[in-house]
Amino acid sequence: MSIYENWMEKAFTNEGVAVEAVWKDYLPREQKIYEQILENKTTKISGTVVELGKQYEMSTEHMVAFIDGVNDILSEPYEINDLDENSKIEIIIDFEKLYKKMVEYKAEHLYTLPQWNLVFNEDKQKELYVEQRKSGTVVKDDKIGRNDPCPCQSGKKYKKCCGA
Repeated sequence: MSIYENWMEKAFTNEGVAVEAVWKDYLPREQKIYEQILENKTTKISGTVVELGKQYEMSTEHMVAFIDGVNDILSEPYEINDLDENSKIEIIIDFEKLYKKMVEYKAEHLYTLPQWNLVFNEDKQKELYVEQRKSGTVVKDDKIGRNDPCPCQSGKKYKKCCGA
């Protein structure tokens, strides 16, 4: 069983419900890493899973969970299930992508960290927040009526063309 599978087994019940005690332990550790990254404006984190775990005072399972959390913003995501203690990790941090991903995940405890003020001014944070929130909004086009001109520009009515 992989480190990630072990983490998932501990973090969630068989029914997919989060195990509160596990998350209560993990989330402050995760937040501490983000605070350090933002405070130091760290753009690159590298080392093995074990080394990074020691550096950030986390277990290997917690470190793999953290990598899973940032995996979506990486230009070359890791296959999380393939990570072991000696896997070499290189995380290049794009702060805009990271901020937007936190907004997307509704991780308010992370995107409202005061350390973001060291990276982006308040206006930029608002701009990124709004941009991310709008990206998930589905805007439906007006419905084509039966007697409207066909959008394929054939000159026929929709009902006699593409709507037939």
